[in-house]
Amino acid sequence: MSLPRLQFPWRQKLRALIVRPQESAFADYGAWSQFFFKKRLILGLSLALTYFTAISGVIAWAIYTGHQTNLFQLAYHVLTAIIMAVALWAVRRSRKPWHLTLSFFILCWGISIVTNFPRGWDDVIKPDYKAWTFGFFSIAAIIPFHWPFHLISHLGAYIYYFLINYYLGNLLIPEDTDPFTFFFDLAWLSALPVFAVHLYEELSKLEFTTRRALREEKQRSEQLLLDILPVAIAHRLRNERTTIADGFEDVTVLFADLVGFTEFSQELTPHRVVTLLNDIFSRFDRLTRTYQLEKIKTIGDAYMVVGGVPDPCPDHAQRVAAIALAMQQEIEQFNQSSPSPLKMRIGIHTGPVVAGVIGLHKFAYDLWGDTVNTASRMESHGLPGKIQISQQTYSQIKNIYTCQPRGYIHVKGKGEMFTYWLLEPSGFLEAI
Repeated sequence: MSLPRLQFPWRQKLRALIVRPQESAFADYGAWSQFFFKKRLILGLSLALTYFTAISGVIAWAIYTGHQTNLFQLAYHVLTAIIMAVALWAVRRSRKPWHLTLSFFILCWGISIVTNFPRGWDDVIKPDYKAWTFGFFSIAAIIPFHWPFHLISHLGAYIYYFLINYYLGNLLIPEDTDPFTFFFDLAWLSALPVFAVHLYEELSKLEFTTRRALREEKQRSEQLLLDILPVAIAHRLRNERTTIADGFEDVTVLFADLVGFTEFSQELTPHRVVTLLNDIFSRFDRLTRTYQLEKIKTIGDAYMVVGGVPDPCPDHAQRVAAIALAMQQEIEQFNQSSPSPLKMRIGIHTGPVVAGVIGLHKFAYDLWGDTVNTASRMESHGLPGKIQISQQTYSQIKNIYTCQPRGYIHVKGKGEMFTYWLLEPSGFLEAI
């Protein structure tokens, strides 16, 4: 039996300051880097505040126990801690960029200059390579953004060093140090952390753009998958490695065919043919979303729709009947702007089907079963401008739609079947 893992709130807060934010929540790299800069600045100020508070306590204890009597050293450490606290408060409460910039320099100079301040008070100030190195690289590691800020903070520490020595009348360059070596050391001492910050920024920018490009490409791929497959099936296809196959006991299938379009298209250019079909079928696609049905596929100039798959619904027959009437209206509207009017033949049947995804490449979600074949026969044995439905579909919509008996017809592969013409709704179409 494993013990429950203890949760510490401070761990979550620290992780939030350290972990890089997701690029998807930001408009561009500038906004992302500014947000991360603020997070890391809060971390740096918090650490500096902790340090100066702790060292103030150590000095105060030393004074209290008689080991030290330098009240000035205690005062400037306490003052530095107060300034760090104010800067931290300003960063947390404000979103103004100049507040962040000022707080950054307070942090940097609080670390690099304060350590040299008591030496200047004692008229002794020497190059503090150890403190500078530790300070410069620490800030670069904690806040690796905006390399010009880092360079300015380094120059500020150097300017402070030269001004104090000039004011005190000391040598600007130590006697035991060659001038070339002295300035060379200062240059490299500043160049290395600044270059590290610059390199980090460039890598971060490259990572940001790469991640964003990958995310956008993933979204396009997912959207393409959703355009090809039903949403529920697309999710299952991503999460399951087994064959997707489901049985549905009661669904309604519709086939629609543009009568005479093959002969009509022979007089048109290929571009015009595709443009016309795209216009018509795009109208039908919008209708499938309106009536919450599933488009299965197009076969040449034929269009296949199903209700009750993959998400079962009790009113699938009514919805399919509604879209059939709406498709006729769309064809009528299309004909008003077309020099060559088109007519559509529609067939509908209700019954059980098997649905699933087949293939390894260019896979598709499809339906199989006698219901599909019968719906296709309802369309092929129908008449232009008519919607022919089977007895099974009629039994589910007869109280909602007006239907006219056609009588018995001979259906290939089925024999004699009694069918109906779907005429008009009596309220359901408007309700949807």
